[in-house]
Amino acid sequence: MYQVYGIPNCNTVKKALDWLSQHNIPFTFHNFKKEGIEATTLKNWCQQAGGWQNLLNKQGTTWRKLDANTQQSITTETKAIQLMQEMVSIIKRPVIVKGTTVVAIGFNEALYNTVFK
Repeated sequence: MYQVYGIPNCNTVKKALDWLSQHNIPFTFHNFKKEGIEATTLKNWCQQAGGWQNLLNKQGTTWRKLDANTQQSITTETKAIQLMQEMVSIIKRPVIVKGTTVVAIGFNEALYNTVFK
């Protein structure tokens, strides 16, 4: 069983959930907005993703709305994790996990066809 972490109204999350459902991939959904996320989980994900920079979504609206001083202050994993806990919508999504292993971040159909087959 896969665990999908995200925000239900996010278009990328919707695409991923639709794809998983269409391919009969069993999953449960963890809503960041309602359920939050533990710092230890984020630290684990950062390590698996090759660094916090690959988990922090700098392309999204949440990041762009931050003032320049806040953006420039995010220089370490600790600071990035703190920001991701405070503003969960700044985490790239969805994050799909099996057990404690991250199998995918974001939606990429080609990757999904490889990972979930």
